[in-house]
Amino acid sequence: MHSDPVSSTSLPPVPIAAPHGAGMANFALAIGGLAIGTGEFASMSILPIVAADLHTDLPHMGHMISAYALGVVFGAPLIAIFLARMPKKAMLVMLMALYAAGNLLSAAAPAYGSLLLARFVAGIPHGAYFGVAALVAAAMAVPEKRGQAVSRVLLGLTIANIFGVPLATWLSQAFGWRSAFLVVGVLGVVTALMVRRYVPFIAAGDASVRRELGVFRRAQVWVTLLMVSVGFGGLFAVYTYVTPTLLEITRVSPNMVAVLLALIGVGMTLGNLVGGWLADRSRLWTIFGALVWNVVALTAFYYTSANAWAVAINLFLIGCGIAVAPAVQTRLMDVAGDAQTVTAALNHSAFNCANAAGAWFGGMAIAHGLGLQSTGLVGAMLALGGIVVLGVSVLMERRAMPAAVPA
Repeated sequence: MHSDPVSSTSLPPVPIAAPHGAGMANFALAIGGLAIGTGEFASMSILPIVAADLHTDLPHMGHMISAYALGVVFGAPLIAIFLARMPKKAMLVMLMALYAAGNLLSAAAPAYGSLLLARFVAGIPHGAYFGVAALVAAAMAVPEKRGQAVSRVLLGLTIANIFGVPLATWLSQAFGWRSAFLVVGVLGVVTALMVRRYVPFIAAGDASVRRELGVFRRAQVWVTLLMVSVGFGGLFAVYTYVTPTLLEITRVSPNMVAVLLALIGVGMTLGNLVGGWLADRSRLWTIFGALVWNVVALTAFYYTSANAWAVAINLFLIGCGIAVAPAVQTRLMDVAGDAQTVTAALNHSAFNCANAAGAWFGGMAIAHGLGLQSTGLVGAMLALGGIVVLGVSVLMERRAMPAAVPA
């Protein structure tokens, strides 16, 4: 298995030194991931609590997840394009300040409509933050270890599912759902301060709106984004409705929900670390393997959801499917050419298209009486669709540049 070709376009030829070391800089970036991951995934775990408080049924309250995802989808490319000439450190501080504001507005939202708007605002900086943070992490690493550098940034996102989401779920049960968004808003402020202190200055270079817009002419970028949007909607189809599934189908106690959600986070953290290592060896094979893994793990959810021990193992395995994230992020860097910033941000737009699609298709299956456990089968079908799109991407690449495709 050979390594995929690495594009260093728009990335420095040698690692950039951070003022207090790369470790502290990556830690600051990862805290941002912890804040964003907690806000994004906790929204799903506390869905029944929010729905009950606002007197809304579960499928309609799922629109809160879609509103956030749409904020990511629209915000990520627009911010990356129109702020292309802003130094990356300043952009990261601004994005985390906006994220904190969106979550504080969510905590204060008086009704269903205002909450949807607040979640949309909170989603706007999500993709651009992760995209720019990935570029900064890659700039501090040697080229052959950029996949692992990206995985360290995403570590905060996965650890959020071990500590942040269970904590937010517990807070929501004990003090109301608004407390969860308040904590996330505070984490956003802390991240902005840490980024300002520990992350190195990286100039925008010769980036421009015109150059960043050039990414939309690259077919391989579009196909890769489509693969993410389709293939990883399955994870979100299950995760969006996992709390009511555990309560109504598995019939665990509310206190056990936090433990089971933490198992997803453990799987995500392990998968992310392994995925970063694998991505530095072959991005395409890592993506393919993760999609196949998701088909199997999500299908199993339909059959394991009635048994607490079986579903616990299954949720850990579903979490491991996030191993794809570093591979997809670095593959997009490879095919982006000069438009690195917007392409890195678009990856998270694609993941949130997957988020919105998974929540929508899962909600449709439930609304049509197929049962909460049917979200596993919906997710498996979406993962199969991702494999098909990945196949198209590989065929396109073989036709355009046969020697660049790994064996």
